[in-house]
Amino acid sequence: MEKLTGLNKLKTVVFISGTGSNFKNLIEFAKIKKTPISINLVISDTSKAKGLKYADQFNIKKKIFNFQNNKDTEKHILILLKKEKINFICLAGFMKILSKNFIKGFDGKIINIHPSLLPKYKGLNTHYRAIINKDKFAGCTVHYVTEKLDSGKVIMQKKIKVAIKDNPTSLAKKVLKQEHKLYPAAILKILN
Repeated sequence: MEKLTGLNKLKTVVFISGTGSNFKNLIEFAKIKKTPISINLVISDTSKAKGLKYADQFNIKKKIFNFQNNKDTEKHILILLKKEKINFICLAGFMKILSKNFIKGFDGKIINIHPSLLPKYKGLNTHYRAIINKDKFAGCTVHYVTEKLDSGKVIMQKKIKVAIKDNPTSLAKKVLKQEHKLYPAAILKILN
C-alpha cells in the first residue's frame, strides 16, 4: 500500500458488535498526528453494542445494520462506504462473517483482530479453549480478512504467558491489553 502523509490519511470504518474497547483504542490512535488512518464511521450489527457510545463521545458517524439478509445488508453497506469514501476496514469484535463478494470489493484492505495465536483457536471461546488445553501461551493476532473465518495472512501477533491461576476471564483481560497495543502497531506496519 502507498505511503501516506497527514493530509491523506486512509478513511477508515470500524465494524463492531460488542463493548468497543478496540474501537475506542483505534479512535485514540487515529488522533495521533503521524497515524495513517482517520476513523470516519462505525458500523454495528446490533444497536445493543456498548461500543456505539464511543461514536457519540468522539462525534463519529454510526450506522446499525440488521444482518438477517446478508446479501442485501452488504450491498447497502458497500453503497454507504462508497458514499463516505471509505478505503480501509478494521474489524474489532465484529460477530458476523463477511461474504466473499464483500471482501473482494475491499481486497487487502480489511483487517481483523482475533484473541488467539492464529491458526490456533479460530472462532469463539478462545480463552476457554486455551485454559482447557493447558496452553503455556496465549495471545492475539491481527490478520487480513478472507472469506474463511480467521484464516487470512497474519500481519502481527503478540504472545503472552498463561499463568497457572488464569481462568478464561483473567486471560481475556490480559490478552485485551495486548490487543490495544497490537492493533495500532499492525496498522502502522502495513500502512507506513
